[in-house]
Order: sequence, then structure tokens, then C-alpha cells
Amino acid sequence: MYIEGYSLRKCAEQLNGEVTHVTLFYWRHKILAALKQIPTEAFQGIVEMDETYFLYSEKGKRNIVERKPRKRGGKAKYRGISNDQVCVLVARDRQKMTYSGVLGRGRIRTTKLDEAIGIHISESNVLCTDSWRAFSSYANSKGLAHYRFKSDGKQRVKGVYHIQNVNSYHSRLKKWMDRFNGVATKYLQHYLAWFLFKDSKEYENTSSNKKNMLVKSCLFTVAETNTKLRLSAYSC
Repeated sequence: MYIEGYSLRKCAEQLNGEVTHVTLFYWRHKILAALKQIPTEAFQGIVEMDETYFLYSEKGKRNIVERKPRKRGGKAKYRGISNDQVCVLVARDRQKMTYSGVLGRGRIRTTKLDEAIGIHISESNVLCTDSWRAFSSYANSKGLAHYRFKSDGKQRVKGVYHIQNVNSYHSRLKKWMDRFNGVATKYLQHYLAWFLFKDSKEYENTSSNKKNMLVKSCLFTVAETNTKLRLSAYSC
């Protein structure tokens, strides 16, 4: 059920109502809190990097004062990239080693890039990104060879250099996330870890992968209690 990404209520139905969807919520996030601790190894060779955005959400919170509650995900108040959007960075090498993380609200910043992937990248890597200036500033500061691709799509490939792999990952991630009709931003990193694990297993809903997911989740200490999960808040 976790591999498939079923809703909590459907999971409860599959268990014949013996476990409530509320209990399953806490079980889910305790497992995901462990999976998000799986480390990203150092990148090799060409590294494709690009950002994508999710709508800032306080799903599940009562008495929202800043705006009217949205329904089924909703839409941003402003057009384009604003603080209504949460930036997610994905960096991926050609061996499929992948970093996927929440960087904050609004446009991506160079300082956030270094905090996110600085320990995973070296001067031996070649960086491929879109044309956003934060990527250029970061590549220059690190002395990285850098290939840029404009969003107009006129030139998608320069020899072996492109960002098609990371864009494909974005597409799969967004399609998978659609089933949840928006997720609370404070839990977004959990869902990114969930999809990363699922994607690395090539969508195989096998007994081996299910066991592997549970074993992986037991390798890390999880400090989140039910109370901490319920009262946690997103901070950028």
C-alpha cells in the first residue's frame, strides 16, 4: 500500500477497518521520517540540476488566518513564482544518484543551493541547469564547468549535456503527487523521500521492495512522536 501510494482511507479499507486512517497517518510519517534520512552519496560526472515548485499548503490545519482555506489543492494567489510557492531542488547524476529537497518559499537562492548539495558535489562534476542566475552564481563560486539551457526549449541538448533526466524526474514526481490533492508543506520532505525510494525501485510493487522499505526505515532513529507530528510547523 505504501509502495502504491494509496490514500489513508483506502489503506484502512484494505485492512478491513482494523486500523483507523488516523493511526495509519502516524505510521506512514514515522516510516517516511526514517526514509528521508537515507544519505545522498557524492555525485559522479555530469550532474543535472533543476528546481520545481509546489503550492504552499497548510492542509489539515484549522483556523487559517492569512487566507481562505483551499479545496483539493487549490491555486496560488499570485501568478508566477512567489511566497505562495515552495521550491524543491532535484539534482541527479547519470548513475541516478539523486538529491531531492525542500529549499524554501519563493525563488531559489545560491546560499540555499550550497546548503543543500555542497557536500555532494566537487570540481570534478559538470553541472547542467536551466538559465536561472542562481545556478550560474553557484557554479562560478564552486569552479564548476557549467552548461545552461534556456526554458524556451530551442536548444535542449549540447552533445552529452542536457537536463532531460531531471526534467523527467520532475514530471514523474508531479504526476505521483497529484493523487494527494496537495500535501501540507511541513510534510513535503517526507513525500519527496517516499517518491525517491519508490522511483529508485522502478515502480515495482513487490514483496522484496516492501520488505526493503521497512528494513530501511528501521536503520535510522525516528524522534517524531504522534504529538510532534501533529504540532509540527513548516519553517523555511
